[in-house]
Amino acid sequence: MEEFWAGALWALRIWLYLIVGLIMIPAMFGFSLGISETYMRVLMKTLEWATLKIQKANTEEKTLKPSASNGVIQREYGSMEKELGELRRSRPKPPVGGDFTLSDCFYFTRKGIESIVEDEVTQRFTSEELVSWNLLTRTNNDFQYISLRLTLVYGLGIFVRYCILAPLRITLACIGLTWLVIGTSAVGLLPNSRVKSWLSEWVHVMCYRICARGLSAAIRYHNRENKPKKGGICVANHTSPIDIVILCNDGCYAMVGQVHGGLMGVVQRAMVRSCPHVWFERSEMKDRHLVTNRLKDHVSDKTKLPILIFPEGTCINNTSVMMFKKGSFEIGGTIYPVAMKYDPKFGDAFWNSSKHSMVSYLLRMMTSWAIVCNVWYLPAMHQQEGEDAVQFANRVKSAIAHQGGLVDLQWDGGLKRAKVKNTFKEWEQKKYSSMVVGDDSSSNSD
Repeated sequence: MEEFWAGALWALRIWLYLIVGLIMIPAMFGFSLGISETYMRVLMKTLEWATLKIQKANTEEKTLKPSASNGVIQREYGSMEKELGELRRSRPKPPVGGDFTLSDCFYFTRKGIESIVEDEVTQRFTSEELVSWNLLTRTNNDFQYISLRLTLVYGLGIFVRYCILAPLRITLACIGLTWLVIGTSAVGLLPNSRVKSWLSEWVHVMCYRICARGLSAAIRYHNRENKPKKGGICVANHTSPIDIVILCNDGCYAMVGQVHGGLMGVVQRAMVRSCPHVWFERSEMKDRHLVTNRLKDHVSDKTKLPILIFPEGTCINNTSVMMFKKGSFEIGGTIYPVAMKYDPKFGDAFWNSSKHSMVSYLLRMMTSWAIVCNVWYLPAMHQQEGEDAVQFANRVKSAIAHQGGLVDLQWDGGLKRAKVKNTFKEWEQKKYSSMVVGDDSSSNSD
């Protein structure tokens, strides 16, 4: 029995030596030994081979089961006025006043059916559909048995992901979080100075890089000359909690969030000792003016790190950008937009918080192939004269959506858990009534 435990201890020691020497030390100093690059090349070749196998089998198969997600609804994205105008082509609108035609009913009927079958909001809170199987899960409806070799590769992938990658990633995540707590606590004991600020940033970035290596993250940063500067506000679209790891792997930010308990609370208290993160109590979060004032105080100090904010307030499934809350744009500082786009072929980065707990989500990330992400730093933006916070937020959101190739939606991400507000319904009703009775009559009736 003693020989068994001695052998296990020896194996554990070798395991830790390999992790420290081949992964942690290169991550600490921001360079790579080429192991992850080799892994990504092998993975790409494997997925390309599997895709060709599936495509060849589908070509040979004459009758395939149609996909339920393709071709159900042909959407026409446009304004109410434009779409109703198309229906009213046979009857021109009178030059004075408004009018009503029975064909208007078809517009509202079609919109209702679209919302019942697949509306454009709730589908943003489900996992992004894949073009072809990525050997992780059978996410596409066309999947069928292809060949014995493909099945064996799938089984080998399960062994690699769960028996090799998962233990390695969990070990690195634990080491990264432990070092973050110990390092920030130690730096927090130093007096305020440039050395303390430099050490704090180095500890934060080092630990985030270790965690990124633990996720096999392959990140490409574009336009680094536009990186957020101190005293500014960095806003980005939100797909996953690991967005923070992705961004902080390239620079240090001040976080904004609610105070938590448990393990997360321990990490928060350690981080704030060395860096001026902005943590709020639950009661403070409800006081909008208090939150705004604290953020303004932070931004006014040009020596403090840029604040990282996700204005959507919830995670969206990597296909679109939803409404930005205006609070982040009322502070008055320089806005540094950042667009993030994950490659779904290697793993689903979206966190559906209403379906998966944080632990189950992280375990799913630990057993995916890799996290591949593109990050674009956009030029700094300022609020223009005569532009309110809502218009400014929409302008920034549109820029992020355009750069990341995402759909720009006006809907509130809070609809993930709440119903549409009555004010929005009333606004749509008033817009249609103004078309029917005429703008002049509508204004006179008011």
